[in-house]
Amino acid sequence: MSMQSNWSFPTDVRFGAGRIRELPQALRDAGIRNPLFVTDQGLASLPITTSTLDILRDAGMAAAVFSDVRANPVLKGVEDGVRMFREGKHDGVIAFGGGSALDTGKTIAFMAHQKGTLWDYDFLNGYWDRADPAAIAPFVTVPTTAGTGSDVGRGAMITDEVSHTKKVVFHPLMRAKVVVADPELTVGMPQFITVGTGMDALAHCIESLSSAYYHPMCDAIAVEGVRLIFENLPKAYSNPNDIQARGHLMSAAAMGAVAFQKGMGAVHALSHPVGALYDTHHGMTNGVFLPYVMIANRSAIEDKIARLASYIGLQRSFDAFLDALVSLRDRLGVPHTLVGMNVNGERRDEIAGMAILDSCAPENPVELTRELALEIFDCALEGRLN
Repeated sequence: MSMQSNWSFPTDVRFGAGRIRELPQALRDAGIRNPLFVTDQGLASLPITTSTLDILRDAGMAAAVFSDVRANPVLKGVEDGVRMFREGKHDGVIAFGGGSALDTGKTIAFMAHQKGTLWDYDFLNGYWDRADPAAIAPFVTVPTTAGTGSDVGRGAMITDEVSHTKKVVFHPLMRAKVVVADPELTVGMPQFITVGTGMDALAHCIESLSSAYYHPMCDAIAVEGVRLIFENLPKAYSNPNDIQARGHLMSAAAMGAVAFQKGMGAVHALSHPVGALYDTHHGMTNGVFLPYVMIANRSAIEDKIARLASYIGLQRSFDAFLDALVSLRDRLGVPHTLVGMNVNGERRDEIAGMAILDSCAPENPVELTRELALEIFDCALEGRLN
């Protein structure tokens, strides 16, 4: 089976091993001649980054590099990037990396020529339509992980260091002109990142499927995303050079991001404050919370999850899927409890309060009350699957 294809859903996705060599043409197609290359500090000096910059130089497109990107992106990083964008008179952005670099790069492009500050366009408060669409710079995304799906999404998560909350930045036009999705770029990921990003994609697929919002197309995409992750994440974990498994995971990540337009829920609503307060890896935190949230939501999602279990080759039951999920986590070294993520219960009340106000909370299939948020947090802290 060929793993080369062109997608438009509606983003122009150029998928396949080796397609990073097409980045200069992707930039030209996007109308970008003087790009700002946004990546994180860990990636900046790695061979996949230097070779990509060489591809650009060989095509006559030398790019300035901005790499002041934290694992959980913050406002200052965006502001510094916007300043560099303006001072360098750049006409577009390359967002290169995992979710943090992608979110930062996309937000820099979003803010490139806006007159206000980032929080003036806070999505949760309904301010996104204050932004000037003409002030958004074009950007191309190049994912180097397979999890967030931020490369095909229309939003970003940026941490407000004053309130210690993760805020959603969104605009319908905050979408890549082109995505270059080359699974070869993910081969060098450490196991922890491979697993964490895979858990992120899995949470996207399961939470979107669990949402009560009617969107059967997204449901279909989500269940196939789950199947691809269950089949291929263990393969990539065991053999990092399995390019076919890497490709399937990159596909599943994009599928999860497409599906979650339907909505997410308590996994993300709880993971966001934990990440903001404890600086944990977002995807791995999702992986810890996932079974506990599913149990809390069981009354509303049991039939859906039973059908999902059957689709991926398990007995048609909620418990069969839950057992398979817990087994998958154990096999991949995902912590069974929040304690394994160096999270304690000292701020449980604060986390519950932040969770119920999170933008994902209203989409949970069971009302996420403060009491339920505390119950889920305690179960995840103590490892109680009941």
